[in-house]
Amino acid sequence: MLFPLAIGLPILRVEQLGHRHATNVWQGVVELLAAGEWAVGLVVLVCSLVIPVLKLVAMLILSLRRPMLGRRHRALTYRAVEWLGRWGMVDVLLVAVLVALVKLGSWVQVEPGPGLFAFTAMVVCSLLSTACFDPHSIWEDE
Repeated sequence: MLFPLAIGLPILRVEQLGHRHATNVWQGVVELLAAGEWAVGLVVLVCSLVIPVLKLVAMLILSLRRPMLGRRHRALTYRAVEWLGRWGMVDVLLVAVLVALVKLGSWVQVEPGPGLFAFTAMVVCSLLSTACFDPHSIWEDE
């Protein structure tokens, strides 16, 4: 439920020389790619949009009463979810660093938007869902 809010709501509000601009995650990715910042744009795209959806789908598949995958594939999926979880806060960290760098200048003001709080809450819920998942259930009989 938090994912559409995290992606759709403005994550940053930037005021530069009297002009205000608010952007959400998707607009930020598009603007970064259009500006030629391919590395940062791809990191934000993968860590903000792709990984959370993959992790959500994987946890849903692992939590099903009647498993869709065999034990070996469930174990590999769980390991992938654990590995992907480490990258969940990269984009929030990126926004924090961006805000800190921009705050150094007096010509630009950057404020976090409601999307940042929704995104942070989504990441925390995602981390909690992984922490609450019992990996021993992977090996239980179907």
